[in-house]
Amino acid sequence: MLSFGIVDDDAVSRLMLHKIIEKGGLGEVVGTAGSGSEGERVLLETTPDVVVIDLLMPDQDGIETIIRLKEQGFQGKYVMISQIENKEMIGKAYQAGVEYYIQKPINKIEVEAVLSKVNEQWKISRSLKEIQDSLTKLSLLNLSPESPRKKRSVREIVQPILMDMGIVGESGSRDVTDIIEHLTKHHRGDGIPPLKELYETAARCHKLQEADVEKEGKAVEQRIRRAVMAALAHIASIGLTDYSNPKFEHYAPLYFEFQDVRLKMKEIDENLKSEKSKINIKKFLQVLYLEVTDKMRSEH
Repeated sequence: MLSFGIVDDDAVSRLMLHKIIEKGGLGEVVGTAGSGSEGERVLLETTPDVVVIDLLMPDQDGIETIIRLKEQGFQGKYVMISQIENKEMIGKAYQAGVEYYIQKPINKIEVEAVLSKVNEQWKISRSLKEIQDSLTKLSLLNLSPESPRKKRSVREIVQPILMDMGIVGESGSRDVTDIIEHLTKHHRGDGIPPLKELYETAARCHKLQEADVEKEGKAVEQRIRRAVMAALAHIASIGLTDYSNPKFEHYAPLYFEFQDVRLKMKEIDENLKSEKSKINIKKFLQVLYLEVTDKMRSEH
């Protein structure tokens, strides 16, 4: 269960958030504070997974508090709440590390929806950390000090993985590779930026005018969605033929949700009309990013 900290100079808001979180089964509130400086102290003592923090507070605003917490090594996720609608201020909040923004006055449905997404992301991050630890252990086992290998480029690492999943010829695979190259050069950490940002990053690789980036980003999204769907179908068909196939055993649980793989296997096996399957594109890209960075470290 997630642990939460609440920092807001309005006592009514703190109480409302406390009730929404605990009565809604979203997690446990382990610390609350009525100011930024007090929040800094309380959060460092209680180390919650998620901090719900007000933007404007009299002594030390939410952005300054987040920056100070990060400087002291605090690792929690941040959700900002405020009445402010100033885009520049909100932009600064996101730059400081805020993942979601909730508009005041507090709305129970909106808070529950946002914190449920945070909960889901936390579970994915935890799973990815476990995956990364497993991959690191495997890499250490496979290292051969007697025969050092030439360090491969990101593209050279990505291509065999996409080939294994049967999508190296898909147009979306180029977009996926562009995104992974960008992440390995400019991103640090286990998580990845929002998908829209990644799609537009891939769009910029086509040397477009900035005005065309958003439109091309949507086209990138569709190409990647088709590529990931094709990968799911390919891996599912391998599993139908041989459930113990090494490719199926490796890629099915790592890159896809178990229920999506089972549904696709059933569709193929029973020759059913393919439904519009739900696929977790963010998980696919996160795992690919982790696998590629892990291979790069092992070849360093």
